[in-house]
Amino acid sequence: MKHPRLRTVLAMLLVLVAASAHAALKSGDKVPDYLGNKVDGTAIHSSQYRGKVLVVTFWATWCHYCMHELPVLANIQRLTGDRLQVVAISHDETRRTYLYVHRKLHKLGMVLAYDRVNKAAHAFGVNGIPHMVIIGPDGHIAHVHVGYDKDMLPTIASELNTLLAEVPHSGTVTREEPPRQAR
Repeated sequence: MKHPRLRTVLAMLLVLVAASAHAALKSGDKVPDYLGNKVDGTAIHSSQYRGKVLVVTFWATWCHYCMHELPVLANIQRLTGDRLQVVAISHDETRRTYLYVHRKLHKLGMVLAYDRVNKAAHAFGVNGIPHMVIIGPDGHIAHVHVGYDKDMLPTIASELNTLLAEVPHSGTVTREEPPRQAR
């Protein structure tokens, strides 16, 4: 390069990008506890779901692939009863957007979380969405999937079935109740 100043600026940008990149968690890592907040402000923690298979997915309304993934995950949760919990963590920019989406999606039966300051995303090493982390009943990460494609579904189903085999089947299906509306 003939322009040393431009070379210096580019080098600095590369350093900043590398420094801001989060270290992605991988199979075997312990799961960060904080997952975000519910619509009522209550904090959600991965430790609440110990003993179950936990699927944590980071998504946003502007992410086309995420919006395809959510109903699939809701159906998987419905089919597995109380042995699996999906926590969908919104990456939407504003609480207003999250509240609007929550009203539309709460019927899916999964836990919807809002992570306004990206504390959970940073702890999980999320650099793009959709970003799915499958956690075993022992509280350790079993699998990580970045992106979404229908061709991934057989692999994800196999991974979930293997983990679900470790969780006793109680025969009951429990779901989080949708929030009651004030009258």
